[in-house]
Amino acid sequence: MKAIWNDQVLAESDNTIVIEGNHYFPPESIKDEYFEKTDYHTVCPWKGTASYYSLKVNGKENKDAAWYYPDTKEMAKKFENYVAFWKGVEVTE
Repeated sequence: MKAIWNDQVLAESDNTIVIEGNHYFPPESIKDEYFEKTDYHTVCPWKGTASYYSLKVNGKENKDAAWYYPDTKEMAKKFENYVAFWKGVEVTE
């Protein structure tokens, strides 16, 4: 699977985990140079608190377009620190 935004591959992996329709990419599969941590957080009752990244590619920014769970609840340990996308990021094979 590949995550693509603004004509750039942000992450690529054959080992994504699909949760609630979202592909979660292993942390080592993301290209760090396009990711910037933000102060935005959301809470999921069974996964825990999500942290977000803004994406910066070719002079454009996609604010809070990727998220991950740095300290998951027990049921979500399998994909702790894995990264998922939204806000126009295309996830494709």
